[in-house]
Amino acid sequence: MKAKSIRFFSPVDNSEEKQKSTSKAPELTGYISGTGKLVFPNKTVEQLDFNPEETRFMIGAQEGKRKIKSLFLVPSTDDQAEAFELTKSTKNYNIPLAFILQKNGVDYSNNKYNFTVKPFDYEGLTGYELQLEQEGPKPEYTGKPRGRKPKNAQESQA
Repeated sequence: MKAKSIRFFSPVDNSEEKQKSTSKAPELTGYISGTGKLVFPNKTVEQLDFNPEETRFMIGAQEGKRKIKSLFLVPSTDDQAEAFELTKSTKNYNIPLAFILQKNGVDYSNNKYNFTVKPFDYEGLTGYELQLEQEGPKPEYTGKPRGRKPKNAQESQA
């Protein structure tokens, strides 16, 4: 008879305290705007462990990949020229990255991208991994058409 792998329980596993303490942390999210900015809502920035006015980030992607699936933000230890800073707008913070995203295969103008923020350890610093998720093509504008009507439409009505 083969030896079976058995998972043993402890008295701590049977207590309610442990189950309550392992409550799920809120998911930190953001999105890429139509102008190519990484947008972090105020809620997300508040839950992350950094000061948005003072912290600058080095931004990178996984080496050897043609298309970006994740972006990595690592706080800069000193005032480096390669570091990006967060810009404050009314309800969020953002980092303009239009050219970098476009160059690396992220079509933010035609598709909506969301990302989840997950902390990771990088050389003793806490960095943040932004995992991009493509939501699909932007919905078509369904409002009233503005401006003059096309000549073809005017002639057919007359």
